[in-house]
Amino acid sequence: MGSAPGCAARGGSGQLNALLDFVRRHPRLFVLTGAGISTDSGIPGYRDARGQWQRSQPITLQAFLGSHAGRQRYWARSMLGWPVAWQARPNGAHQALVRLGEQGHLGALVTQNVDGLHQRAGSRGVIELHGSLASAICLDCGARHDRAGLQDWLLDRNAALRDVIAEPAADGDVHFESPLFAQFRVPECGRCGGILKPDVVFFGESVPRVRVDAARAALEAADAVLVVGSSLMVYSGYRFCVWAGQMGKPVAALNLGTTRADAMLALKVEAGCAPALQALVAQLGSGAAN
Repeated sequence: MGSAPGCAARGGSGQLNALLDFVRRHPRLFVLTGAGISTDSGIPGYRDARGQWQRSQPITLQAFLGSHAGRQRYWARSMLGWPVAWQARPNGAHQALVRLGEQGHLGALVTQNVDGLHQRAGSRGVIELHGSLASAICLDCGARHDRAGLQDWLLDRNAALRDVIAEPAADGDVHFESPLFAQFRVPECGRCGGILKPDVVFFGESVPRVRVDAARAALEAADAVLVVGSSLMVYSGYRFCVWAGQMGKPVAALNLGTTRADAMLALKVEAGCAPALQALVAQLGSGAAN
């Protein structure tokens, strides 16, 4: 049995003990991560502690597809922001989840992030719900293009914005607007000249069914859900908490601030992802008693 719904753990040792007890009682975890796990790697999150947008909302699929100007704005900001996300390094939270897997407590690792930091930390079999910034795909012929190669192309052909320093935003975006967007050259497919889109799920776009099905199958095989660094405001992640409840599986969350699932949580730990997870795996590794 999980803790009573709505139970929140506060205080350093109390938080760790509650989380440690949860993991020990539910040894095969379905771990769902969000933007909050990558903020210590220098990648900004989307929302504040109340679950509200920190700045303007990111581009929607409709805006990207709807006009050439929309794609110019996206790719200009991506040219400036992509290096921040792609040059980031895994932090202690990513590394702790690798250890959690080595200790046999990780049944599945599902992420809403597109930064690839779980894989760079050493995790295997990660289900990336929203895709990856590592590549772009042609919407006409389906050809894949390496995003690093596209970055060189963008920089070579858009010198007017190449040296701009802008404030980073979530997922390789920046907080920046400019009339120079109107002259920005966007990349095209080298095979057919079609529209290139980063291989990520935009807001307003559905997660591919195959990923949802794979994640649901992993949830069915798990004992419980541990949400790490996500407000769960987007349904693509929140649905797994709903499904877990329907399956009778408890849900715990490690997150600073409000989550959409607060009312259904068996345990909520309000602490930083890295220190809490590092302490957890250290205690699990030592075999310390509750």
